[in-house]
Amino acid sequence: MQMPARPWPTGLSQQIEPLVRRVLAPNPSPYTYTGTQTYIVGHGEGVAVIDPGPDEPEHIGALLDAIGEAKVLAICCTHTHRDHSPAAAPLALATGAPIIGCAPLAYDDDGPRADAAFDTEYRPTRVLRDGEKVSGPDWTLVAVATPGHTSNHLCFALEESGALFTGDHVMGWSTSVVAPPDGDMAAYMASLEKLYDREDRVYYPAHGEAVEKPRQLVRGMIGHRRQRERQILRLLEEGVQQIAAMVPRMYKGVDERLWGAAGRSVLAHLIDLEQRGRVSRVEETWSLLD
Repeated sequence: MQMPARPWPTGLSQQIEPLVRRVLAPNPSPYTYTGTQTYIVGHGEGVAVIDPGPDEPEHIGALLDAIGEAKVLAICCTHTHRDHSPAAAPLALATGAPIIGCAPLAYDDDGPRADAAFDTEYRPTRVLRDGEKVSGPDWTLVAVATPGHTSNHLCFALEESGALFTGDHVMGWSTSVVAPPDGDMAAYMASLEKLYDREDRVYYPAHGEAVEKPRQLVRGMIGHRRQRERQILRLLEEGVQQIAAMVPRMYKGVDERLWGAAGRSVLAHLIDLEQRGRVSRVEETWSLLD
């Protein structure tokens, strides 16, 4: 998807529904679109901050301005890629709020993603498991475990309005990269099916616009991944056996700066197919199994 025309609302507090405001971080890139969107839930006596974003003084200052005199009751992280969780620690220091959400995960990632290094400094006060809640005076957030993009990924459901904060699991501008060794395609597909079975009213992703027809989008994402799998199997039938040769044929028209990340998702598909007994590999070469 093309970047929208500037100016972007970087640093501004935007009210997107009665209980939810959004502040855009100044970290645009081919991987993060216009930047990471931090959400502030609630008003009055206490709020939650979802995906505080990168540790950028400009962004942290914008968040503190948006929060104003309200007490921060929870800083919630969907996962620990460095465009999502590093601001949690300085925001906690400034507000005294606990960091509540995904589990810590320190994992080397050798993939060519600008945002894919994990935040090794992330230290949650409390880890939420699937179905556990954190609440304030006028809001309740329920953790929805959605591993796949990362093994520790959570979404957060706002009970009072039917909104789901989807982090990077479902985005409003692009499909999510699933990058091994931590990213897992089988888990990602199961998490998509899990969301499809829900009845959320709207999705608020960390990147891109709100998703007003969530189940329709998720159905399309599941179909898209199945199509990618079929593409890979056809290429293997044609004798294309290495990821570097598959990506240009599978991602025609896609910004070449994203081909490295695309290759990681192809690898995730191949690992899934290998675990299901459909393909085998010798070093970097993949083959169909009879």
